[in-house]
Amino acid sequence: MDLINLLQQDTTAFLTFTGIFSLMIGSFLNAAIYRIPKMMHNEWHQECRELLQDEDSNQQESAESKKEEKFNLMTPRSVCPSCGHMITALENIPVLSYLFLGGKCSSCKTGISLQYPLIEIFTALLSIFVAWKFGFSWQTLAALVLAWTLITLSIIDAKTLLLPDNLTLPLMWIGIAVNYQHLFVDLQSSVLGAMIGYLSLWTIFQLFKLATGKEGMGFGDFKILAALGAWGGWQILPFTIFVASLFGAIFGILWMAIKRDKNANMIPFGPWLASAGFIAFLWRDEVMQMMNGYLFP
Repeated sequence: MDLINLLQQDTTAFLTFTGIFSLMIGSFLNAAIYRIPKMMHNEWHQECRELLQDEDSNQQESAESKKEEKFNLMTPRSVCPSCGHMITALENIPVLSYLFLGGKCSSCKTGISLQYPLIEIFTALLSIFVAWKFGFSWQTLAALVLAWTLITLSIIDAKTLLLPDNLTLPLMWIGIAVNYQHLFVDLQSSVLGAMIGYLSLWTIFQLFKLATGKEGMGFGDFKILAALGAWGGWQILPFTIFVASLFGAIFGILWMAIKRDKNANMIPFGPWLASAGFIAFLWRDEVMQMMNGYLFP
């Protein structure tokens, strides 16, 4: 019996394989969470340098930039930020390496953030649940891509207040593509979900800015809600916006109380949109029934 048949016929084997594979994905997500914002900043700095340089010095800058080491998701190898020790393959085994090293760099003994094993474990647990819910199917594969991307976006936003276009926009288009054959919802609901998702928050943003002269959220929030609408259809958007706003407001109040600063208004909204949207995506029928009960009792 080959691997595909085993995974298809044995639920325990399928869930176990998904969990182990997702631990490795979680390790990659940690790298993406660290590297993507740095890649964005490097790109912005390069664009600024090009704008500030005249034509001659621009050519010199271009020649110098070629000498700079490439920095992307794969290059260079991961190193300890404190001492520069290059992380070996054995030191990069999800969760186990962290436990074996005692949460410290093997070279300088600087503490390693608990974020790394936590994201790996959370990614595995969420992936196992998705696999259990959808079974051995194309729906599971697609939903895992959605889950992994939302995890990445949520942590990046929480740490940097950025929601990269190179994640949000492809996620939206992939959502429309997978629903071309009604994988989760019909194509019309998917396209409307993307349109309404973006325009709803964009409208709120414009009204808030008109009333207060301030920007209440970032454009990335519009795009992540558009992506969620593309995956789950426009029907999940009311629940997503309501729940995300509710828990975002509660978190914001608690955060200001802890910080004791009423001006601490830079609160990431992306993680709450991602969490509420993924819940609505997983339990779409139940969410729609609940919303219909409230809207049309």
